[in-house]
Amino acid sequence: MIFWGKYAKIVKLNIHFNITKYEDVMIDYNSILNPVARDIKPSGIRKFFGIAATRKDCLSLGVGEPDFSTPTIFSQAGIKSINAGKTHYTANAGLLELRDLISKYTKQFIGVDYDPEDEILITVGASEGIDAALRAVCAPGDEILIPEPCFVCYAPLVSLCGAIPVPIECTIDDEFKLTPALLEEKITDKTKGLLLAYPNNPTGAVMEEDDLKKIVPIIEKHNLIVFSDEIYGELVYDDLKFTSIASIGDMRERTIVISGFSKYFAMTGWRLGYVCAPRQIIEVMHKIHQYSVMCASTVAQYTAYEALNTSLKNGFKEVHEMMLVYDTRRKYILKRLNEMGLDCFTPRGAFYVFPSVKSTGMDGEEFAYALLDAKNVAVVPGGAFGASGKDFIRISYAYSLDVIEKAFDLIEDFLHEIRG
Repeated sequence: MIFWGKYAKIVKLNIHFNITKYEDVMIDYNSILNPVARDIKPSGIRKFFGIAATRKDCLSLGVGEPDFSTPTIFSQAGIKSINAGKTHYTANAGLLELRDLISKYTKQFIGVDYDPEDEILITVGASEGIDAALRAVCAPGDEILIPEPCFVCYAPLVSLCGAIPVPIECTIDDEFKLTPALLEEKITDKTKGLLLAYPNNPTGAVMEEDDLKKIVPIIEKHNLIVFSDEIYGELVYDDLKFTSIASIGDMRERTIVISGFSKYFAMTGWRLGYVCAPRQIIEVMHKIHQYSVMCASTVAQYTAYEALNTSLKNGFKEVHEMMLVYDTRRKYILKRLNEMGLDCFTPRGAFYVFPSVKSTGMDGEEFAYALLDAKNVAVVPGGAFGASGKDFIRISYAYSLDVIEKAFDLIEDFLHEIRG
């Protein structure tokens, strides 16, 4: 029946639907889909937390996202931009005034100068920056070296370019740092580049200036491009000074620096990152970026401008306040892990610890599932970050101390139970 306004008329309609059941449609989707994309394994992090999310009152120590809200002074700038009608596209490369600030920031923070006009690109998070950088450089058959344990997206993104991800298994004996011997051993005549990510997710490891200087001659000898993921660059502890490999010698000319606003400005949901690199590389990345996303969110860019502008003026006050809280949590977790008898080297960056669970007789995956089942506490199996993480778990301290204390009391109970 159909009704038309106040002059309602009742009309009988005889409608016949020809319904075909989906299961009757015989399509071989395997032959349609891109085999590389089809066969990529789902994120080990998301797989585990998909299970954890179904459990009521689960205590999670797994997500790598600041528990702080974006500082109000930054968010208000985004709101103001909306109210002012600044809701249109920006230039493909991003707001020039934001790129100019990033240039000032990199010069101050890592000691490397980039031209805001053609050496900086604003991206949809650091993730898009990594993707675009790899696509700009990698050709089918190229090999990209990836020190592991590492964040889960690197190898799949390399594979999607038709290139070959080559893992380098870093060990706890070297504090999960990349050593010259490990690097040299994996280089072949097909090696195009090296993807470095320090401070590291998941281990919290940091490559200091002396560590980086040791691998630079090898990089130069083999003419490699370095993709340097520096998203956690501001988050270092124990009075360490972050060093970008781009600042060493002539490495600026062969390094693509990728970073963003998510971690140290607590702006994960705003999805804003940036890439700094020589003009010739940015030019190609710019084309990929303009065809795939047009430009990053305008509102996010105005918010990031306020965050960076305010921080450059006040000495990164908001960032340091969050850092003090992270450091308190880091020290508390390390103390508890030592008391429980779980070996863990001291992480000096990011907001993760990476303890070994080998002493329990379980690997990281077995431990994580058993802990979830017994105590409803979620941590990430270390194997999700590469084979060298198999005997470890990742614990994030981007959670309140109250949550961390409750979770660790339950972990301690669990360890007592399994050890008898």
